[in-house]
Order: sequence, then structure tokens, then C-alpha cells
Amino acid sequence: MFGDRDVNRRLRWIIAKENPPSIAHVCLVAIAALVSYLVAALFRLPEAYWAPMSTLIVMQLTFSAALPVAIQYVAGTAAGAAVGAAADAYGHGSVWAFAAAVLVIGFLGVVLGVERSSFRYASITLVIVMLVPRSTSARLVAFHRFFEVSIGITVGLALFAIWQRAALRLSLEAREVSSLR
Repeated sequence: MFGDRDVNRRLRWIIAKENPPSIAHVCLVAIAALVSYLVAALFRLPEAYWAPMSTLIVMQLTFSAALPVAIQYVAGTAAGAAVGAAADAYGHGSVWAFAAAVLVIGFLGVVLGVERSSFRYASITLVIVMLVPRSTSARLVAFHRFFEVSIGITVGLALFAIWQRAALRLSLEAREVSSLR
């Protein structure tokens, strides 16, 4: 059905060329996701799975790219949580309050000149805070969401930074050994 050329053309979208994962990176990501989940569970956050999801998002980048994305992610999550909690207090269960809140977040993003990714994260958090049915208050959901995401990002960045420092040190030691030969 498919010729070799067709298969190669399709695979080029799947096979990494510039930044393939290494076994070490895969192991680091798995450890970071586990640690972030355990930390969130230690704090008894009700939806601790958001911590490893945030870790996985941040750690799929290079460290230099991860830090700006992490900042946008935390800022967007904070904005979405705050606006969502406030909008729910005045328009609990209203899709019109939700739509107005998306506009408020968007207009704030335009005025402040934030990245679109921050607006995206804020809007996703807003959906979770305002539209997912729960037995607890939107303020509590917003508070939990912010901390679940922040834990995941913090753990991911911390382990990423430690790994990069260790990898650099190993690289420098390998160069010294090879220069002695």
C-alpha cells in the first residue's frame, strides 16, 4: 500500500532530527514526574496529577527554552485561577461569566503584552476552575490548581537544572581526561 518513499516521508514528522531524547533524558523526565506527583500528594492536593503533567510539559524542552515557558505557565495559571475564582464568585455556573472572564484575561494579556502561551494557560486554568463541576468552591479549586502546577514546574526545572549541571561537569571531566592522553 505504501512505498518506501511514502513511509520515509511520513516518518520524518515522527523521527527526531535535531533534538532526539536520550535514555538519560527519558529517565530524568520519569523521575521528575514521579517526584512532582509525590510532592503534590504529600500536600494532599486533590488533583495531584496536575503536578506531573506540568513537569512533563516543561521538561520536553531544552532547559534554556523551559525557563521562559515555565514563567509563562505559572503566570498564566495564576491569572486564570485568580480571574476564575473572582468570576465564579459573581457568576457561579454562568457560561456568560465564563465568556466574560476569557475576555478579561485576553484583554489583560493584550495590555500587558504577554505571550500567547500565557493566555492559553490562563484560559485552560479558567476552564478548570469555572466549568468543571465540583463540590468545593472555585476559590479552593483555583488555589489547588495553582499549587499543583507550580509544584510540577518547580520540580521539573530543579531536576532539569541539576541534570544540566551534572552533565556539564561530566563533559568537562571527559575533556580533561581526553586532553591528558
